[in-house]
Amino acid sequence: MSASAFAPAKVNLYLHVGPPGADGFHPLDSLMVFADIGDEVSLASGPGPALSLTGPFGAGLGAGDNLVLQAARRLARELGRAEPPPALVLDKRLPVAAGLGGGSADAAATLRLLNLAWGDRLSAGDLEILAADLGSDVPACVRSRPVIATGRGEVLTPALDLPGLPAVLVNPGVACPTGAVYRAFDAAGRFGDLSPPPQPPTRDGVAGIARWLSGLRNDLEAPAASVAPVIANVLERLKAAPETLLARLSGSGATCFALCPDTPSAARLAAILADEHPDWWVRACRLGAPLSAFG
Repeated sequence: MSASAFAPAKVNLYLHVGPPGADGFHPLDSLMVFADIGDEVSLASGPGPALSLTGPFGAGLGAGDNLVLQAARRLARELGRAEPPPALVLDKRLPVAAGLGGGSADAAATLRLLNLAWGDRLSAGDLEILAADLGSDVPACVRSRPVIATGRGEVLTPALDLPGLPAVLVNPGVACPTGAVYRAFDAAGRFGDLSPPPQPPTRDGVAGIARWLSGLRNDLEAPAASVAPVIANVLERLKAAPETLLARLSGSGATCFALCPDTPSAARLAAILADEHPDWWVRACRLGAPLSAFG
């Protein structure tokens, strides 16, 4: 059988983070959307469990206990399958540990792919419940639709219909470990307000969404820039561009995004940045709900 599943990049349009609870976890409130670029997980010929890594960022991962294999084993247990999961191929097109939910998206794509290959036995809601065992972002990545994530990120509420958002993603190619960012966040003690923001003005298009987002935050942006100072340089460059309506860090970094008024503006900005900074990973994309996640 030959089949594949798209694993779209996740972008936090805003990310409000509160103080850690007694369990050490931080409550959050975030609007997550998904890009029309990402990784791909495919079934391979031959027996599993095995994972082959391809793509420009495949070499940066270890195949031994990758989240893709964890997802495959977890679904097999849930379905009571005695035989091992089939061999899989992960085409890794997104930077690793980049604030784009790549590992979570890969795990979610694996769940969708194998659930379909094994007879579509679990509903989407059941897959989301199972996905929570693999990480707080994995349920949202199973859905791959704009959602408001609260709790630890596992409580999902559908967002209002958003227009497709032309955007540019920029990763400067530096490590920005999530643990280090949260330690810097806790040390600063400037925890975010988790009061629900007003609903976005979706009828005002991309410009209206950008104005609405400008009143919100990514509370991890400053601590991430303290861990990886080049993030501040990326944001400064994006904010200075005439094509940019809004620039912000995604997740705990180091990927930043710029919202642009239209697709030609995003393509132009991406081309300029790629020429200026050939060592940066730069991609124009569209944010929202990529239909290819369900193809």
